[in-house]
Amino acid sequence: MTLQLSVLDEVRRGMIPAHIYNDRAIFELEKERIFSRAWIFVGHESEIAQPGDYVVRRVLDDSFIVIRDEDGRVRAHFNMCLHRGMQVCRAEMGNASHFRCPYHGWSYRNDGRIAGLPFHHDAYGGGAGFRRKGKRLLPAPNIGIYNGMIFISLAATAPPLEEYLGDFRFYLDFYTRQSHSGIELHGPQRWRIKANWKIGAENFAGDMYHTPHTHTSVVEIGLFREPSAQKRKEGVLYWAGNGGGTTYKLPEGSLEERLRYVGYPDDMIARMKQSWTAEQLNIIGEDGFMFSAASLYPNLSFVHNWPKVADSDDVLPFITLRQWQPISENETEILSWFAVDKEAPEQFKALSYKAYLMCFGSTGMFEQDDVENWVSLTNTAAGSMARRLLLNSRMGLLEDGTEVAPPLTREQFSGPGVARKGYSEFNQRELLRRWADDLERPVEAAAQDSEPGGSVPAADDKIVSRA
Repeated sequence: MTLQLSVLDEVRRGMIPAHIYNDRAIFELEKERIFSRAWIFVGHESEIAQPGDYVVRRVLDDSFIVIRDEDGRVRAHFNMCLHRGMQVCRAEMGNASHFRCPYHGWSYRNDGRIAGLPFHHDAYGGGAGFRRKGKRLLPAPNIGIYNGMIFISLAATAPPLEEYLGDFRFYLDFYTRQSHSGIELHGPQRWRIKANWKIGAENFAGDMYHTPHTHTSVVEIGLFREPSAQKRKEGVLYWAGNGGGTTYKLPEGSLEERLRYVGYPDDMIARMKQSWTAEQLNIIGEDGFMFSAASLYPNLSFVHNWPKVADSDDVLPFITLRQWQPISENETEILSWFAVDKEAPEQFKALSYKAYLMCFGSTGMFEQDDVENWVSLTNTAAGSMARRLLLNSRMGLLEDGTEVAPPLTREQFSGPGVARKGYSEFNQRELLRRWADDLERPVEAAAQDSEPGGSVPAADDKIVSRA
C-alpha cells in the first residue's frame, strides 16, 4: 500500500504515473473503491417511456434490467435468477410484463416479484417448501433520477444523488433541460476501444488544449468555426461538485443573438428562457460563454457543439451523452447517445442528429481523432519504462504551485464552482484527485441485507429518489 500511496500523492500534485492507464492492480482497486460506491448513469426515462419498457445496462460486471413497471415506477433489477443464477433477460432493450428464466423457467413480474416456477407443488412441496411471497429479483441498492437521467449506486450508504451531483446540476441543465419537457435520448451506439476508461473522462472534463491540434483536419476543412487555438484559449473551464467542463467565448450580442449564433431557432430559445434560471441565462447573455464538453465523475461525459452540416455558413447544434464503461485496464466500451429537446421541431431533430453522426459516434470525425490518441497512450503505458515516467498534468500552475490565472469572480462568470479562463489542466487534476481520494479510502464491509432464495426485506419500500 505504501507504493500505492506514493502514486496517489503524485497524482494529487499533477504528476501522473503513466502506468495508471494500463495497470491490472489499479483497475481492480477502481472496481472495488470507485464503481462500488459512485452514482453511475444507466439510462434515461425517455428510453423507458411506457410501462414494461426496459433497457439492460451494466455497472462494471453487474447487469441490471432498468424498467418502468406496470405502475409507472422506475426500477433496476439485478439481472440474475434467484434459482441458479442465469440472466433472466438477454435482450438489450424491449417491453415485457414478465421475465422468464431460460434455464428452468422461473418467471418474474416486471416489478421484480416472482410470478411462478414450474412444478412448485411437486418439486418444492408448495408454500411449505418455498414461499414465493416476498421473493423478488435483487434490486439495485440505490436508484436516483435527475432531469430524467437514471443513476444507480451499488452502495447502500451512498449520499443522495442530489448531494453527489452538487453544483454540477447547474451545468447539467444546459444539456438536459432546454425546455420543461426535457430531452429524449436515441441510441446508444455501442463499441469497444483498446484504451483506458479514465482518458475519455479526462479529455471531456477540460482538455481544450488538444482541440486545435488533434482535430486540425476538421478545422482546416471548415466544418467548425470555433476550435481554433485562439478561440479555445478564450473559453472558460469550470469545476463544480463532482463534475466540470469547458466553454467557448461567443461574439458580442444579446442572449437571443448568441443562441442563434450556435444555431437554435427562436421557438427553442423561447423555451430555454422559460426553463433556465436567471444565473444560467446570464452565463450566455451577459458573460458570453456557451457550454461545450463536460464530464461527471467517474465515467459520464457530455458534448454540445454546432458544426456546419451543409455547404453553407449555417450551423446546427447537437448534444451527445457518452459513457466510458470499463472492461479491463486497457479496454473500454463506449456508449454514445444522441440527445435532443423533446419539444424541438422535427426538422431540427433530424439535422441535429446528422450533425452528431458527423462528429461523434463510432464513425464520427472527432471520435476517430480522439481514439487514436487514447489507444496510443494506453498501449505505451503498459511497459516497464512507463513505471518510471511521471506525465506532466500541471498546465496552469507555476513550479511553486501558484496558479497562472486566478479563478474568475461571479461577476465574470455567473455559475457556481471554480472557473478559470484560458488553457489549464485544472479540471483533469480535479477529476484525478477524486479518483485518488476514492482509491485511498477502503470500502466498508457491506451489511448482509438478503436471505437465501432472494428474499430482500423492505425492498418493495425503497423509493426512487428524484434530485
